Amino acid sequence: MKIDTEIRHVTKPGANLFLELGFTRDEAKRLQAASRRQINDTRVLKQQLMEELSVWIAKHNLKQADAAEILMVSRPRVSDVVNKKTARFTVDTLVEMLSRVGKPVKLAIS
Repeated sequence: MKIDTEIRHVTKPGANLFLELGFTRDEAKRLQAASRRQINDTRVLKQQLMEELSVWIAKHNLKQADAAEILMVSRPRVSDVVNKKTARFTVDTLVEMLSRVGKPVKLAIS
């Protein structure tokens, strides 16, 4: 069995994927805006969680290697947290890391 890996179409950066999928212009614009809001909200949440971890590390005067051992991750992962590389983490991973240091996360909906 041969797996088809031929690229037939590439969406240009900044293009509205929803429009290309066949949604009407108005619906595509609405869906794209909603998608961007959701992506931004997730990024902001990750930044907040990373900030809590960074503050905890600084408060305890930990070197990244020591923090990595406590958090049960690699030292480069701690560096990614401290440098707010949000794309490299899921919200779940960050919540789990905070839980490991005694900072359970509570969700509040407003």
